Amino acid sequence: MYPDILALSIFLFVGAFSPGPNNLLASYSGFNFGIKKTLPLIYGVTFGFPIVLIAVNSGLAIAFNQFPLFQNVLKILGSGFLIYMAYKIAVSSKSEEKEIKNPAKFFNMIFFQFINPKAVLIAIITVSTFISQNENFIRDSIIVVGFAIFFSFASIMSWSLLGKFLRRFANNEKFLKIYNYTMSFLLIICVIMFYV
Repeated sequence: MYPDILALSIFLFVGAFSPGPNNLLASYSGFNFGIKKTLPLIYGVTFGFPIVLIAVNSGLAIAFNQFPLFQNVLKILGSGFLIYMAYKIAVSSKSEEKEIKNPAKFFNMIFFQFINPKAVLIAIITVSTFISQNENFIRDSIIVVGFAIFFSFASIMSWSLLGKFLRRFANNEKFLKIYNYTMSFLLIICVIMFYV
């Protein structure tokens, strides 16, 4: 029996549900595009984060320790992408135009997990804390990745539904702009927090 199941669940719950780039993008997308058009984002995050976990578990953490510059480059790329997304969210225009566009692509969201500083940091902490590097390595890896898929999906779906729910109160363009500016501002705060 895996001994750390409760601690793992609490850690992944907090890591997955706390505000961060994935969750803010999901809320924005659910608000502006609805759940159906947000599905590529939902599935991209659901499977992207566990892929990062597997990569870290397979030795990416060793590469980060050996070459800290590599991790810094990923952090800067991720920050740049988030600033770009914040800009796109802030300047997005009329809702009719939003109806047509697909907000995120599945493979883009998988790739984004590798440059999302929050996802990479949580993956490193998860692997170093909850996966034994001895005889239980395979068992622990399977359990941790399974739980990561569950919590990633539950979190990203919840934030998407929150955005969709808030859409019910958006009857005018002014509210839409305020919501989009708020999401954009929060993404910029996330970037700042990565460097504080």
